[in-house]
Amino acid sequence: MLAASTIPSIHYNTKLPYIHHLVLNTTSEPRTRKPAAAVSSFRYNYNNHHHGLFFFKPSTYAVGTVRARAGNGDGASDAIPQQSSSVDIKEISGSSSTFGDSYVALFVQMLGLDYDPLDREQAVEALWKYSLGGKKCIDYIMQFSGCINLTVNLLRSESSAACEAAAGLLRSISSINVYRDLVAECGAIEEITGLLTRPSLTSEVKEQSMCTLWNLSVDKKHRLKIANTDILPLLIKSLEDENMKVKEAAGGVLANLALSKSNHNILVEAGVIPKLAMLLKANVEGSKVIRKEARNALIELAKDDYYRILIIEEGLVPVPMVGADAYKSFRPELHSWPSLPDGTEIERTSQGPSKFGANELLLGLNVSDKNANIDEAKMNAMVGRSRQHFLVRIGAIESEDGRKPQSEFPIDRQLTLLPWIDGVARLVLILGLEDERAIARAAESIADISINEHMRMLFKEAGAIKYLVQLLDHSSDAVRLATTHALERLSVSRGVCQIMEAEGVVHPLVNTLKNLDISESLMEKTLDILGRILDPSKEMKSKFYDIPVNGSEKGLDAAESLDPSIELTGNVIEAAVSETTTSYGKVLDSVFIGRMIGIMKTSYPDLQRKAASILEFITIIDPSMDTIISADIESGLDAIFQQKALEDTDSDIEGRQPEKYALDIEEASLAISAGARLLTKLLDSKQFCQTINSTHFIKLLRKILKSNVPLHYKDWVAACLVKLSCLSGPDQDFENPINMEVTLYEAIPRLIEQIKSFSSEAREAAVIELNRIISEGVVDSTRAVASEGGIFPLVKLIEEGSNRAVEAGLAILYNLSMDSENHSAIIAAGAVPALRRIVLSQRPQWTRALRLLRNLPV
Repeated sequence: MLAASTIPSIHYNTKLPYIHHLVLNTTSEPRTRKPAAAVSSFRYNYNNHHHGLFFFKPSTYAVGTVRARAGNGDGASDAIPQQSSSVDIKEISGSSSTFGDSYVALFVQMLGLDYDPLDREQAVEALWKYSLGGKKCIDYIMQFSGCINLTVNLLRSESSAACEAAAGLLRSISSINVYRDLVAECGAIEEITGLLTRPSLTSEVKEQSMCTLWNLSVDKKHRLKIANTDILPLLIKSLEDENMKVKEAAGGVLANLALSKSNHNILVEAGVIPKLAMLLKANVEGSKVIRKEARNALIELAKDDYYRILIIEEGLVPVPMVGADAYKSFRPELHSWPSLPDGTEIERTSQGPSKFGANELLLGLNVSDKNANIDEAKMNAMVGRSRQHFLVRIGAIESEDGRKPQSEFPIDRQLTLLPWIDGVARLVLILGLEDERAIARAAESIADISINEHMRMLFKEAGAIKYLVQLLDHSSDAVRLATTHALERLSVSRGVCQIMEAEGVVHPLVNTLKNLDISESLMEKTLDILGRILDPSKEMKSKFYDIPVNGSEKGLDAAESLDPSIELTGNVIEAAVSETTTSYGKVLDSVFIGRMIGIMKTSYPDLQRKAASILEFITIIDPSMDTIISADIESGLDAIFQQKALEDTDSDIEGRQPEKYALDIEEASLAISAGARLLTKLLDSKQFCQTINSTHFIKLLRKILKSNVPLHYKDWVAACLVKLSCLSGPDQDFENPINMEVTLYEAIPRLIEQIKSFSSEAREAAVIELNRIISEGVVDSTRAVASEGGIFPLVKLIEEGSNRAVEAGLAILYNLSMDSENHSAIIAAGAVPALRRIVLSQRPQWTRALRLLRNLPV
């Protein structure tokens, strides 16, 4: 405690007579009456008195952000936490500082619980104002132990002024790195949480409290504690507060919390992404800080693939920052007639070009006119392109409010978030630059953003396909890989595939695959694109529909309205095949076919499937199949039909995860199905039938038919087996003829699955067909029905099915009942009560039901 003699003589304001009395009697007992305008009015004018101390009012206190690197930044290798702090405030120096320091001990003592609440309020206000003098003042306050504990205790006060001052003082102290842990250890986070949960708080209290959390959240160890409290919903709710300072503080805390990857799930589940995205898209005056913090938080969340999808769905796309130097190679077409971004030319309505380009300018200005006859997607593409071109021309493409972005990290690790229209246009613009690194980053971003049909069509309308196809011939491996990845993601859309084909994408993709030194990743993505374009089942059908029929054009829209089951014949097919053969005949040569067969010999089922599908397409455009047959296609088929996943023993399966094993079986089955389709198509060639080792392939396919390949993949295997058996002559294996195996392992399981369906027509057809098979006396047919679980759906069918279905079902169950091993299963399926109801109701099938009942041990 300070003695009266230690207080320097000063000039007191005549309005503060009580101050002198207060200081001289610090050793007396705590007073019981409330002081009148004591410390709260304590202000010394530094400008008028050389030894005075000027206390800044908090309302005039400039607030800013000071960057400070966190000690341990989990998941924040390219981001810097930010803290709320004061800026543009000069530290008190010289004799004025010494004078102010003399009163700190007094004010700290007045924070004690034994003082009057008003005294404590005035003391904390004075200390808060004193702390605004800078680090030196805060250091002096921290010399007195217990100061933080007493300040934290004041957060429980009923007075808004006391809570604001206490939170403000904690904010100042926590802005200093060495004191941040001490503030958290004294329970500031818990008390601020309790304070903010009060039903009614002033904006000033909210601002100071959240700014304290903003400072504390700079350290990783405090982020998880803040995120796991009840404060998170309050922070998200505060993003909609009317006070901009409160919004900024809440956004700053959330941005720092997002720096820790462990908090991402908590933040997303709390609903932070829609709120931040709304703030970032809203261009409200004075919202620069909150938009910056929202962007920082969303960029951190976008590092997770799933959360990036959620952000894109909210109307924002991640765009790489490539640096101003990269845009120097941009060359706008200043004097060309305007066209849509996708390359569509706009019809000229004037006879000649305008002397000063007025026609072109007016056309661009009136793109949003209702009479322009341009759909919304094309209009948005033009608007986005115009904005980005304008920003490049004025040198503000990667600046905000006219200033270049500041970052401690290299430009190739920086991202920003832009709305759909601007982001897509920016990425397409970067594709036209000369910087290889910028192009590769833009292409990768396009791949990441192409998550749905809407985004893929945005890139199509923006003209990205033309640039990407041209970049496939780029000299840089990184650019080619990124470009191929982008095209692979875009090619999921049928409309985009057609644009790619029109831009001539097949030729560079084929050349890429002919290169034996390409990486496995590039090979896989290239095969994906080619497989979608050269799809034997879909692409050819769309070509047929695009051909004029009877003088009328049937394009893509007409094709979608036609029945896809219609079989096209005659001149239409011949014209389509002729056109396709002319287009691809020279590209899909013997070298390429040999490369596809080489891929089929690899041990990767997914690559085998794609290669087999492309070769099937070639058999359609080249019915002679001479090139394929001469390229040793049998070796590739042999590799496809001997999948390692089907040869695993039980011990091999036990040591693997069930999900991984199921995925391996699925991929192997897809490859086998594609190989069986290709082999079935090749068997149409007499030349191939004369050279193929049919016995070998029959053996392989019969093994597959009996394996654990899913049933819906066995249809082509069964069809191929039947076709091979017809070519190879009489079956030498009399005990297990091929037709019988196809029936047991493909037909019967398929029919049972059909009986389980919800369609009454499908069930009736299936049970009638199954009854026919069993009635013909196929060996082991009843055993196959029982082993495939057919008894339960058959019993259910005789209760719900039509008369024809019930009659066929009763016949099958009667044949099954002839084997006593099936009795328990038939009874367990509930057949006895169902049969009794049929008999008692005298339905047309009651005699069959009675015969079945007599066979059962009931």
